[in-house]
Amino acid sequence: MKQEEVTAFIGALAQPWQAELSSALRDLVHETVPSVEERIQYKKPHFLKNGKYAAVISTAKDAVSFVIFNAEGIEFPKGFDGPPERKTVKFKDGQAVDYSLLGELLNKAAAGL
Repeated sequence: MKQEEVTAFIGALAQPWQAELSSALRDLVHETVPSVEERIQYKKPHFLKNGKYAAVISTAKDAVSFVIFNAEGIEFPKGFDGPPERKTVKFKDGQAVDYSLLGELLNKAAAGL
């Protein structure tokens, strides 16, 4: 279920492209992990399945990062960074986002939660 605090966080982003991308990533998480819970934690949206982290959206001045947890044993394409248990991809303004690929990776990772 979508929480007002996450809606407010996305709505308060200064860059319209970041708000649009964050909203699309949020929708992707909800479509991919139907039982997901969301909340603001450490000043960014966190998405949990069965009480465990599934994904996080974070923003920086010129980027939006999407983190997929429980990533160990899953092959991630070039562009994803991080330790085996979580992988992060960063997007800049105007950069194409492969939502299908992100959904596939998130689905694999969340299946183990």
